[in-house]
Amino acid sequence: MADTAAVAAAAGSTDPSVGLAAVRSLRVLVERLEALQVENARGQGWSWELIAQHLGVSRQAVHKKHAGGRGPLRREE
Repeated sequence: MADTAAVAAAAGSTDPSVGLAAVRSLRVLVERLEALQVENARGQGWSWELIAQHLGVSRQAVHKKHAGGRGPLRREE
C-alpha cells in the first residue's frame, strides 16, 4: 500500500488481510519517519539524550537503533 489515504482507510477495514497489510505499511512509514527525524535532529546538534526524551525511549535504545548508519533510510553497501 503506497497511498497514505488508502492506508488510513484500510486500517479500519473489517477484513483482517486488508487491515494487517495497512498495519505493515504504517509500521514501515513510522520507521522511515523516525529515521528521517533522528537524522534531522542530529544534523541540528541534538544529543542522543534529547532525541530519546522526545521519542519516549532510552538514550541507549535510540543510539543503538540509529547510530552508525544502520537506520532504515541507509543503503546496504
